[in-house]
Amino acid sequence: MFIKNLYLKNFRNYTEETLCFTDGINILTGSNAQGKTNAAEAIFFLCTGYSPRANKDRLVIRTGEERAEIKGIAQSNYGDVSVRINFNKNDKKSVYVNEVEVLKIGEMLGCINSVFFNPSELKLVQESPEDRRRFMNLSLSQLSKSYFYALQKYNKILAQRNNLLKDPDAYLIRETLPIWDVQLSKEAAKIIKARNGFLAEIAPIAEEKHARLTDGKEKLKMKTESGYYGEEDEIAYALKEDLKTALEKDMRLGFTSIGPHRDDIKFTLNDTDVRVFGSQGQQRSVALSLKLAETETFRARSGEYPILILDDVLSELDKSRQRKLVSLVEHLQTIFTATEIDRTVFKNYLYNKKVIKEGKLKEQKTFAPKK
Repeated sequence: MFIKNLYLKNFRNYTEETLCFTDGINILTGSNAQGKTNAAEAIFFLCTGYSPRANKDRLVIRTGEERAEIKGIAQSNYGDVSVRINFNKNDKKSVYVNEVEVLKIGEMLGCINSVFFNPSELKLVQESPEDRRRFMNLSLSQLSKSYFYALQKYNKILAQRNNLLKDPDAYLIRETLPIWDVQLSKEAAKIIKARNGFLAEIAPIAEEKHARLTDGKEKLKMKTESGYYGEEDEIAYALKEDLKTALEKDMRLGFTSIGPHRDDIKFTLNDTDVRVFGSQGQQRSVALSLKLAETETFRARSGEYPILILDDVLSELDKSRQRKLVSLVEHLQTIFTATEIDRTVFKNYLYNKKVIKEGKLKEQKTFAPKK
């Protein structure tokens, strides 16, 4: 899968522009704050309905404008697919797949797939379990609509259960909670089973990618800390029993203390916890290895690679790792953003370079590999 063109209107600093991309390596260059990352953000938005940078949709609308629009056309194994999103100031957006409006974000997922990485993705390793759960949720939601809808249901039931736990009437809680627990356990089991399978699949690939990035000097291991395994019915039963055991604790706390909303992933390098003891460079390499492994999982499950978006990643790597990275991604569409590039890093590859200035495409050129 690869994106062929991207149309932007009043999106961030773009007035109106169309960017065309080739399969393989594409590089968006230009000074800071010119629109490179904005274009990368728009592509990811078309894939997930979600911005990695803005918590309100209206924030992507160009200053002084009431509406914005982005549209992408991608080529997949099944032909071309288009996704268009219209934004307006009231934070409501309209989504169209092949020019037919879809009323649920879940219906656009999987139409165009992408994996996104920029320096802020270090929080995937450095920061809270919530960031690692977000990684799993974004990946699995693109791969499986049923996962996305199970996650939505789970979060709604969890909110209702938590509200009940705050009720001052202890008798009401004990009488009503078992009803919510049955529903919560059912949806939780779907989520946990999917995450277990995803991590079992991605872990050895991430280990191999990391070994290549580090010349075999570091051995990456990752594992889930959910504590629940087996088939869905087994997971649902075990969780339901644990919810009973945790009842008094949950009543004291006023929230649900166990379940997939508490899941985490542990990363180790050479058997050492990388979150606690790893350098920033090591943590960056772990996060990047995980994203590269994610692209392989997409290919294995969907039959084609996603679009890989690497935003301002090259500046964080030395030249040796830049070269290793390029060699690892040449076989899929990769969109790099960078203020500048060292052409020697790309000399053995065909790539398309675009210069962006003040939200406009100023120059583009295709470079052939040097023999």
